[in-house]
Amino acid sequence: MGSGGIARAAGRTGAAETQSVGPQSDRPQGSVVVSGAKRRQRTPGDHEKSADGDAVAGLAARKAAARLLAAVIDARTPLDGLTDHENGHPQYRALDMRDRALVRAILVTALRHRMTITGLLARRLEKPLPQNATALSHILHMAAAQILFLDIPDSAAVDLAVTHAKSDPRTLRFSGLVNGVLRTLARAKDAELAPALAATEEAPAWFSGRLKAAYGADKAAAILAAHRHEAPVDFTVKSDSALWAERLGGIVLPTGTVRVERLAAPVIELPGFAEGAWWVQDAAASLPARLFGDIKGLRVADLCAAPGGKTAQLILAGARVTAVDTSKNRLARLAQNLARLGLTAELVQTDLLDYRPAELFDAVLLDAPCSSTGTVRRHPDVPWTKTMADVEKLAALQRRLLARAVDLVRPGGRIVFSNCSLDPLEGEELYRAFLAETADVADDPVRPGEIAGIDPFLTAEGTLRTTPADLPHESPGLSGLDGFFAARLRRAG
Repeated sequence: MGSGGIARAAGRTGAAETQSVGPQSDRPQGSVVVSGAKRRQRTPGDHEKSADGDAVAGLAARKAAARLLAAVIDARTPLDGLTDHENGHPQYRALDMRDRALVRAILVTALRHRMTITGLLARRLEKPLPQNATALSHILHMAAAQILFLDIPDSAAVDLAVTHAKSDPRTLRFSGLVNGVLRTLARAKDAELAPALAATEEAPAWFSGRLKAAYGADKAAAILAAHRHEAPVDFTVKSDSALWAERLGGIVLPTGTVRVERLAAPVIELPGFAEGAWWVQDAAASLPARLFGDIKGLRVADLCAAPGGKTAQLILAGARVTAVDTSKNRLARLAQNLARLGLTAELVQTDLLDYRPAELFDAVLLDAPCSSTGTVRRHPDVPWTKTMADVEKLAALQRRLLARAVDLVRPGGRIVFSNCSLDPLEGEELYRAFLAETADVADDPVRPGEIAGIDPFLTAEGTLRTTPADLPHESPGLSGLDGFFAARLRRAG
């Protein structure tokens, strides 16, 4: 297979976030993605002069990519914050938009395939790199991601990595090693890449171990394989899914969501955006709000509400909605999103644990903060920035928030609890323990056939569980769901 075969293709960077309802989901067009079958468009920024004045075109972008990879791997800093166009890392914001797209493409590729890249680089090293040689490791990983997976000439990737190594006192003496390792990698990739991909689990041990314990080896392998592909873009539409699937160039899922594999333009330029006909929201993220059933005329609280996708669903279902969030900035974003959609809700900025409404609600939705391990297709940094300790800490917080949610609903009212974690400690186990420990609540299982399109994701207990391995399609770009857990319960009385 030639170098344009197994793993080079054009695609998307800056994936739309779960529940994104505003203009922030603007994927640069003509960028890059991994695991395709052929080359398409060239990588943006590859031959642009660097923004910080480096004499070598493209060097500033590679330096920024390595610096941001260090922040993710060494400091466990979330990638989205580092690559935010307004508040991101200074080295990233110094680049023009084309080079930013290139940096993001390199980073998500290096993170999606970190274990494969590590293994293929190790074959070229006589001994492991010293533990303190992190700067060298990041340069090698950035270059290897380009050589193995992106539509960038091997010679450019190698030469820029060598130049980068020479420019940094920490790596200057290793520039010859960088040159030798990367050139042999480029020569060997056609023979070695496919077997390496087939044999490698693309996750740190803590994460793959949790998946295997929860889902078994086969399902865990399918989830990890799905993480190698960027998620499609899903749209929740106000009405007429078939019409908007046609206009957006997508398909209608059994849940009613419109799914698009490749956007024809940035989100804000797509038909229907300006008039508020739809919002970007993963199909799995759209399911919890539907578990209430008929809520027309009811007072419903959406807790931890931003960015507002579920809020919009509840409003369109006829509820009088109060959206609560602790973050002023996130609540402002929610308000902007609702304004575009032509929807209104009461907005409350407060710490949920301190929230004291004047009267209790008829129903409460708690989409709780979690480890976000269900969103790895969109956020490939998550397995590398989170640890098991984070999962345990967040599960404890969710337990407290769920107890507060129960206090906010009237006797007999429904509560829906959800999060985008794949870990049962934040889902099934937490929910069972909460029911056992809380006297004034009762499980309210969802029955098969009760809600259109969700039966494949119902558990035997009547809870909801989705994973990236669900909803298979012949095209990986149209497959999968974010990992979500959701359960429904009632307050006694």
